[in-house]
Amino acid sequence: MPAARVPLSRHLLRVRDLIDRGYAEPLDTRVLARSAYVTEAHFIREFRKRFGETPHRYLVSRRMERAMQLLRDTEYPVTEVCLAVGFTSLGSFSTQFRRFVGESPTSYRDRPRGDDLATLPSCVVQMFSRPTP
Repeated sequence: MPAARVPLSRHLLRVRDLIDRGYAEPLDTRVLARSAYVTEAHFIREFRKRFGETPHRYLVSRRMERAMQLLRDTEYPVTEVCLAVGFTSLGSFSTQFRRFVGESPTSYRDRPRGDDLATLPSCVVQMFSRPTP
């Protein structure tokens, strides 16, 4: 009796999960395509059709989201953030970050965060968030 065939969409979801977990590791489309059991060209085409962006763009997006979080919430130098999210070159990281966010990593970190209510005492938040009669 032949083994049940796993649909390609299931393999693509598994690869997307792999990217989400291993964004800081060196991943290339050849390795990802191999893990989906298809050719590289077919993998890129199907991934883009299903998720709206290429696997490489999806990987860069995950890395940039994590870099933004690290720059906001930690005091790590930009170089350490660059290496922590899987880039090997500070120049390419800064270029990609500027392309993705619209500003350099340093200026993103230095930007004031006025939308964070967690830094205000709860009594102040309640005072300004109560409905007025």
